[in-house]
Amino acid sequence: MSWPRVIVHADMDAFYASVEQLDDPSLRGKPLLIGHREGRGVVLTASYEARPFKVGSAMPMGLALRRCPQAVVVPPRFSRYTEISRKVMDVFADFSPQVEAISLDEAFLEMTGTEHLFGTPGQLGRRVKEAVREATGGLTVSVGISGTKYVAKVASDFRKPDGLTVVRPDRAREFLAPLPVRKLWGVGPKTEERLLAAGYTLVGQLATEDEVTLQRRLGNLGPHLQRLALAQDPRRVMSRRRAKSIGSERTLRKDILDREAIEEHLRQSAESIGRRLRKKNMLAGGVRVKLKTSSFQSMSRQTLLATPTDVGQRLYEEAQPMLDHFPFDEPFRLIGMAAYDIIRPGDPVQMDLFGAQGAQRMALERAMDAVRDTFGNDAVTRAENLSKSMWNTPNLDFVEDAVEDEAHWDEEEAEWQEWE
Repeated sequence: MSWPRVIVHADMDAFYASVEQLDDPSLRGKPLLIGHREGRGVVLTASYEARPFKVGSAMPMGLALRRCPQAVVVPPRFSRYTEISRKVMDVFADFSPQVEAISLDEAFLEMTGTEHLFGTPGQLGRRVKEAVREATGGLTVSVGISGTKYVAKVASDFRKPDGLTVVRPDRAREFLAPLPVRKLWGVGPKTEERLLAAGYTLVGQLATEDEVTLQRRLGNLGPHLQRLALAQDPRRVMSRRRAKSIGSERTLRKDILDREAIEEHLRQSAESIGRRLRKKNMLAGGVRVKLKTSSFQSMSRQTLLATPTDVGQRLYEEAQPMLDHFPFDEPFRLIGMAAYDIIRPGDPVQMDLFGAQGAQRMALERAMDAVRDTFGNDAVTRAENLSKSMWNTPNLDFVEDAVEDEAHWDEEEAEWQEWE
C-alpha cells in the first residue's frame, strides 16, 4: 500500500548505560545504574540487565539498590553522552533534513516520499539501525515506523532493545487496541489511575467508547485520548523549534533555608545559562527564579530586563532581589533559574545601556568560555566558587520549546512525582 506519511521514531537503547558499557567492557552483562549514590540520587538510566529487578529511570537510587543490590552504580558523564548523541543525530540527518530531536537519545524523522531512496519502511528502518551501530561503535537503537508520530513512538518501544517495528497506517488502530492505557502519549501514573477508575484498561476501549460518555467521565482529556487511540495524530515533525526559555535546576541533597547558600546556587545557574546563551548567539529578555519547598510546593518569580543579555553575572544580579519575594518559612529542596523571552540573531534588540561596563563583562565571560572549551569546564571559575562544595549536586539543564509536546513533559513529571 502507499503510505500518506512515513514517520520514524528512533530511540537509543538504555543510552547512558549502553555508553558506559561500550567504553568499559567490564560492565557488559552486569546490572548497571547510572546516577549518584549520595543523598537524593536518582537512577538516570538502568541497563537492561537491571530492569528485571523492577528498577528504572527516576527511581530513587536507594530504592533501586534495595531491589537490585548487586547493581554497579556509575556516575553520569554528560559530556560523553552529548558527544555520542551528536554522532547519532548526524546519522539521522543523513537520512532526512527534517529531524526533531526529543532528547539526547531519541528523535523523529520525517521520511515521507523517500521510498525511492531507501526502499520500503522495513528496509529504511534496518538501514537506520545499521548506520547508528556503525557510527557509534556498536550501540543499538530501536526504531518504530508508522504514519503518525504517536504510533511510531509506541512502535519503537514495542520490541526493545534493538527492535524494529513497522505499523502500516491501515493497521495502526488494530496495533494499538490491545495495549494498556499507560501506552497513550501523556498518560503518566496519575492519569492512568484516573482511566482505570473509569473502567478503561486497554487503548481499544477508548477507541470504541461513545464520545459523550468519554467527555462526561474524563472531561477534555477524553476526546484527546480517543483520537490517539484511533491513531489520529496530525502533528508534524518539527525540525526547527524555537526555544522560549533556557534554564538550569538543581535538586539538593539536603534541604536548605539559608539565603546565602541559595544565592550561591543561583550564581552557578546564571553562569551555566549565560554560557549556553552565548553558544547559541541568543540573548535573554527576562529572568525567572524557581524554588521548590521540602513539601514539594513550587514557587516562581520573574522579571523583564531593561536590555537583553547573555552575561551570567547580569542574570544573577537581576535574579538575586527576587528572593525578597519568596516566603522563607520552609526549607527548599530545589533551586532553579531560567532565561526567557529569548532573542535570536536577526531579531530587533535594544542597545545595551550599560556601556563600557557591560562590554567588559561580556568580554570576560567570553574569555572564560574560550578557556573552558579548550581545557575543560573546571579550568577556570570565579574566586567565590572555589570553597563551595555544593556544586557536585546533580543538575538539570533544560531548554523549553515554543513548539513542544506538552503531554511528553507531563508524563515525565508525573513519573518523577510518583518516585519522589
